[in-house]
Amino acid sequence: MSTRNMLNGAQVIVDYLIQQKVPNVFGLCGHGNIQFIDALYERKHDIKTISVHHESVAGFMADVYYRVSGQPTATFTSCGPGSANLPISLGNAFLDSVPFMAVTGNVPTSQFNRGAFQELYRHYQADFPSTVRSYCKKVFQPTRGEMVPLAVRQAWKTMVTGRPGPVVLDVPFDVFLESAAEEAPKPAEWSANISSRCGADPEGVVKAVDMLLGAERPVMIVGQGVRYGGASADLLRLAERLQIPVAASASGLGAIDTNHPLALGLVARGGHYQANHATRQADVLLALGVRFDDRTSSSWIPGYSFTIPPTRLIHVDIDPEEIGRNYPVALGLMADVRTFLRQVLAELDRRADLNKRADARQKWLQAIDGYRKEWDKFVAPGFSDDSTPINPQRAALEIDKALPEDAILVSDIGVHHNWLLSFCKPKRPDSLIGSMGFGPMGFGVAGVLGAKFAAPDRPCVSVCGDGAFFMHASVLGTAVEYNLPVVWVVWNNYAYASIRGLQRGYLKGRELATDFHNPLTGERYNPDFAAMARSCGVEGVRVDRAGDLAEAIRKGIAANRPYLIDVDIAADINPGGAGVWELPGLGQSKPAIGTRYQPD
Repeated sequence: MSTRNMLNGAQVIVDYLIQQKVPNVFGLCGHGNIQFIDALYERKHDIKTISVHHESVAGFMADVYYRVSGQPTATFTSCGPGSANLPISLGNAFLDSVPFMAVTGNVPTSQFNRGAFQELYRHYQADFPSTVRSYCKKVFQPTRGEMVPLAVRQAWKTMVTGRPGPVVLDVPFDVFLESAAEEAPKPAEWSANISSRCGADPEGVVKAVDMLLGAERPVMIVGQGVRYGGASADLLRLAERLQIPVAASASGLGAIDTNHPLALGLVARGGHYQANHATRQADVLLALGVRFDDRTSSSWIPGYSFTIPPTRLIHVDIDPEEIGRNYPVALGLMADVRTFLRQVLAELDRRADLNKRADARQKWLQAIDGYRKEWDKFVAPGFSDDSTPINPQRAALEIDKALPEDAILVSDIGVHHNWLLSFCKPKRPDSLIGSMGFGPMGFGVAGVLGAKFAAPDRPCVSVCGDGAFFMHASVLGTAVEYNLPVVWVVWNNYAYASIRGLQRGYLKGRELATDFHNPLTGERYNPDFAAMARSCGVEGVRVDRAGDLAEAIRKGIAANRPYLIDVDIAADINPGGAGVWELPGLGQSKPAIGTRYQPD
C-alpha cells in the first residue's frame, strides 16, 4: 500500500469524528494514546479536546452532553488502568441507552501476548475488549491500519442505530501510527442516511387505538425512550386529544411538563400516590419506552405500582428484548415511540368514535384529582419545616424554586436523587437528568460539565451527595481550566445515607461503614467542601438554613463562574411514597401512603 498522501489510523478517526460534527472529545492522556492526541492537535481548530483528571469523568461528560444536545461525542483513554477507569461510565451509558464512542489505546501489536507494560494478556492478548464487552453495545479492535476506516464507520453506525448505546474502538499504539487510507469514510455515504425510526405493525396500531378508545381507566406511562426520542410533543397531543393521564418512570419525568393537569408524576417504590394508584387501577396501560425495572414496578409485587394482569398492557419499545421481559403483554409492538405516536394520531384522524367513553374518562380523571389532593395533603408538612439540619423535602422544594425555567439540573446517585424525583417539577425533557439504570456515583458531579458544554447559555446545576462529590472532586479543577460556570449543590448529610437507611430498615439498625465521624470526638465529619472549592479557584459557600438555600443557588447561577454550595441536610428522613421495594431475603418495605390495591 502506498503511503503517499495517506492518513494514519489516528487521523482517520479524528477526521471521521469531525465529519460527524463532533464538537468536543473528552479524555485523559497516556503513553498508549499520544498519537491520537497528536492527531487531535493537528485538527484543533475543527474539534476541541477537553482534558480531565479521571477517565470516568470523561465518560460522564460525554454521556450528559448527548442527553442535552442529542449529538454523540467521543472519549479518549490510554491502555491499561487508563481505560480500565472507563467502564463505570460506559455501563451507565449502556443501561440508559446513551451513545458515545470510547477510543481506547492499547499496546502495540508487535508486543501482543508478551506482557508489555499495561497489557492485559494472561487470558488473551491485549484483552481490554473482554473487560468492557458487558458494558457497551460492541467492541471494535482494528489490528492493522487499513482496518481503521471500516472499524470507525461500523462503530459509529452501531452506536446510533436501533437502541442507542456506547461503543468501544480499541486501537493498538502502532495502528494509530500506521497508514490507513487516503481519506476517512464519508458519513453521507454510510450512516447519515440510515433511519431507525421504524413504525409499528399497522394492524397493531389499529388494535392499540381500539384498546385505548375502549378503555374506561386508561393510563400512559413513559420512560426515557420518550424524552430522548424526541417524542414529547406527540405524547402531549395524544394525551390531550384522548384525555389520558400520563405517569412517568424516574427516567421519564419531564417528558411532559409535570405541572400539566394530565401529568401524574412519578410511578415508583417512592412514587406519587396519584401516579401509583392510577397505574395499578388502569384497565389499559400504554407503556412507551419503559423497562419496568424493580424500582418503577415496586419489585414487581402486584398492587403497588401495577396490577398486570388484569390491566391490559400495550408495550411499545425500540428494543424487542424489553417487551414482555417483566410483564405479560396484551399487545407488544417494536417501534420507535415517536413514530408510533404519530401513527396513532393519524389513525385517530380516521376515527369517528373518539368520545364513546367520554363519561367514563371524566369520572376517571375526577377520581385521580382526588388521589392528587390526598398526596398533596400528605406531603404538605415537609414544605414548611424550618428545622436544622435542613429537612430534605424542604431542600428539594427550595432547589426547585431557585431554578430558572431553562435550567438543567443534573442529579447524582443517592438519597437526594429520590427526594428530587419526588419534589422537583421538571418542565421539559432535559430539565432533570439522572441515572436509574447502572446508578454510578459521580454521574451528576461530572455530568454537569458535559451539560454546560452542550448548553453554554443555560444554567447548569448539579445536586450531588457528599460521598459522590468527595469521590470526584477533581471536577473542580476541570471547571476552572475550561471556565465552566456550573453550580454544585453538595447534599451534605455526612453519610452514605441511602444505604444507611437500608441498614436501619432491613437490618434492625445494625449500622457499619455508612456514615462519617471524627474518630476522637464522634462528631459528624466531612471535609469543608466550600474551603476545598476555594482552594481550587471555585467560589464556595456553606448553607445551614432552609430559607437561605434558594437565594444561594440564585447567587451561584448569577456569579457566572464555577460555584459550590455545601448544604447541611438531615440524614435521618427518607422519602416515602405509594410503592414498595423488596430486598429478597431481607424483607419488603411498606408504602407511606395508601395500601396495596386488590382488583375486584
